[in-house]
Amino acid sequence: MHETAQTISDIGVTKASAPFRHLFVLGILAGAYISLASSASTMAAFNLLTDPAALGYGRCLAGVIFPVGLILIALAGGELFTGNTMMLLPLTQRKIGLAGLLRNWYIVYVGNFLGAVFVAWLVYCSGQLNVGNHLLGGVTIRIAAFKCSLTFSEAFALGILCNWLVCLAVWIAALAKDIPGKVLAVFFPVWVFVTAGFEHSIANMYFIPVGLLAKLNPNWVEAAQLSSEALASLTWTNFFVVNLFPVTLGNIVGGGVFVALAYGYAIKGNRT
Repeated sequence: MHETAQTISDIGVTKASAPFRHLFVLGILAGAYISLASSASTMAAFNLLTDPAALGYGRCLAGVIFPVGLILIALAGGELFTGNTMMLLPLTQRKIGLAGLLRNWYIVYVGNFLGAVFVAWLVYCSGQLNVGNHLLGGVTIRIAAFKCSLTFSEAFALGILCNWLVCLAVWIAALAKDIPGKVLAVFFPVWVFVTAGFEHSIANMYFIPVGLLAKLNPNWVEAAQLSSEALASLTWTNFFVVNLFPVTLGNIVGGGVFVALAYGYAIKGNRT
């Protein structure tokens, strides 16, 4: 455990001083990879997600696909904000300063956002949302509208639960010595968070913007079968204020506090 914490801490030190271009480009790629996996997971499960009796099965199926995004980041390379919340560990160890931490978070977060929204725009332009007689477009709107209807406390709690699992996946993957080990380490915790319906800020940078774009198409709006009130809640303002802000705060707590700082505190003065 101490070796893993040391690895995570050393990675955080490197990230704090990484060049802007490195962080920004890899941030864009990571946001795109998460979004590609999000798109595929919705495609795989959209028929099940419309049936309340089959919702659990739909989320479970979506959860089988979604981990590919984090696997791509782990193997091909990428800078993901949610994983970088564990930089709180080297911060508390005084190996990095607050300015270096916030610089990394800001650059990577913006890069993740740009990559995610770009993929959302490509999916919207591709006509893919017409699949299933427009039902995929309708489900896309429903997902986004639901996320924009959460209360602050709900979004915050779901954000904690999500990144607790995501950063556990990153923590375990740091132990793996080969590619199959890293894949398995990432797959299961991420599968659990998607199946449970927890909230991931970077994934939401795809799910909600693509739903906002889908809302521009009358056929997809009709297929969504939402009330006028539910549709009205799906706005850019609600995306940023109602969902993204509390989910991001929850992600910071879930990964930074409940994983990085918790294990850092547990091993302090212990070399086992």
